[in-house]
Amino acid sequence: MQTSVLPALLLVIAAPLGAGTITGSVKAARARDNRDAVVYVDRIAGKQFAPPQQPVVLDQTNLVFIPHVLPVLTGTTVAFPNNDTVRHNVFSPSPAKRFNLGTYAQKVTKHVAFDKPGVVALLCHVHAEMSAYVVVIETPYFAVTDPAGEYKIADVPPGSYVLKAWHESSKPKEQKVEVKEGNSTRVDFDLR
Repeated sequence: MQTSVLPALLLVIAAPLGAGTITGSVKAARARDNRDAVVYVDRIAGKQFAPPQQPVVLDQTNLVFIPHVLPVLTGTTVAFPNNDTVRHNVFSPSPAKRFNLGTYAQKVTKHVAFDKPGVVALLCHVHAEMSAYVVVIETPYFAVTDPAGEYKIADVPPGSYVLKAWHESSKPKEQKVEVKEGNSTRVDFDLR
């Protein structure tokens, strides 16, 4: 009897009590629309978060990286499956994570651990038109905007934070935000 109560108790303790939500929009002036901006709570002093145990997937299909922008928590392993009928070579010249996976065939998956925060540009040596970004963040509180530029970050603990917005076509911006227990806070960004 006690063993069945313990898992339920652990779930209650692990749930974010009194968490808030951050919503808003991002306008990316130089982009065709406002999708694919990443909005995130910057590093929280004294807090470290465990990355997911399973790899996050960034696919290659029809000569396109899917998704085009992938935010991940620092330490996350990303899987790069080749689901195309041609060979690919995923690489990055970015200081946050330089790597080259070499050329590999269809149905092969390669992995990279992203252990340093920053923006990592992805390219393919075989197909110059392919590009994507992995945005490595130090908190699990992040979102990617939809085509209208809207975003929502749920389950943020109450507190004062620095909220950042990044888009590939613009300079990043940041704003201070106060998250209150059980409330929703709106923060909009205009990126130029």
